[in-house]
Amino acid sequence: MTANRQIVLDRLPGGERLGPEHFAVNVAEQPSPGAGEVLLKARYISLDAANRAWMQGATYRSALASGQVMAGGGLHEVVESNVDHLKPGDLVFADGGWQEYAVLPGARLSKLPDLKPETHLLSVYGIAGLTAYFGLLECGRPKAGETVVISAAAGSVGSIVGQIAKIKGCRVVGIAGGEEKGRWLTETLGFDAAVDYKSPEFKRQLRAAVPDGVDVFFDNTGGDVFEACLFAMKNHGRIACCGAVSQYDGAAPPHGPRGVPGLIVTKRLTLRGFVVMDFADQNDKALADLQGWVASGQLKVQEDVIDGLENLPQALVGLLAGENRGKRMVRV
Repeated sequence: MTANRQIVLDRLPGGERLGPEHFAVNVAEQPSPGAGEVLLKARYISLDAANRAWMQGATYRSALASGQVMAGGGLHEVVESNVDHLKPGDLVFADGGWQEYAVLPGARLSKLPDLKPETHLLSVYGIAGLTAYFGLLECGRPKAGETVVISAAAGSVGSIVGQIAKIKGCRVVGIAGGEEKGRWLTETLGFDAAVDYKSPEFKRQLRAAVPDGVDVFFDNTGGDVFEACLFAMKNHGRIACCGAVSQYDGAAPPHGPRGVPGLIVTKRLTLRGFVVMDFADQNDKALADLQGWVASGQLKVQEDVIDGLENLPQALVGLLAGENRGKRMVRV
């Protein structure tokens, strides 16, 4: 028997904050692929705030239940294949869960290009980069000279959004937790300003950073940060709603952001929610642009790689607490 180590969602956290105690390690037998199926071995598993949202109920995917292998996407190597378009050694992105081996229908999988380092297939050329690209350019539609503000700006998506906005000629302000992250955004990634949402002076700092208002707000957090930026929006501003990490973990907030719907009406704002799959037919163009920007040095890639399948629970807890800079993943 070949062992298949798994991380199981032992119990749902409910209204409490997620902790390692909500997970358990399980050892099962390596599965075997049937007709039309592929056996995959995980190389890297992606950590995303959405992992926590799936514990709250159905979203764009089914809700998670206690006792299940924890859900999550990752970079996998094909071990055995019963389909013509994939062979052993090929790399695919797959929703294989938090486990070493998974069997999935081959029809849902596509061979990834041979790019180095391969971790970029999970970060800038994966869901993080594509989410940043489409969320900003298709939903935010920035124009040169406009002011773009990004929440969770030091994260996997936000750090790329800000750099793309700079490439497009915008003034960019990042919202992140702590002075160290703020310095990284401005000194390394080239943001024009950074604001610390943890500071008691956050709202004043935000007003000072955007004296003329905000044209485009790329929101990853919701909650109080969303509210503060809503009040700073210019007339006819655009808001790309990507996530709500402030509301995923712990008790539900006591109230929604103030100014909804009043400011949306009076400022004539456009809000658009999206998921990256909405734009799958444009992936080739997006990847060509992203690869060109990385090659030219205009887009810097920050990755946060942690070793060991057993460290996935703590890695997710840390991500929700804002530990990471750039894309966090676990090397299996």
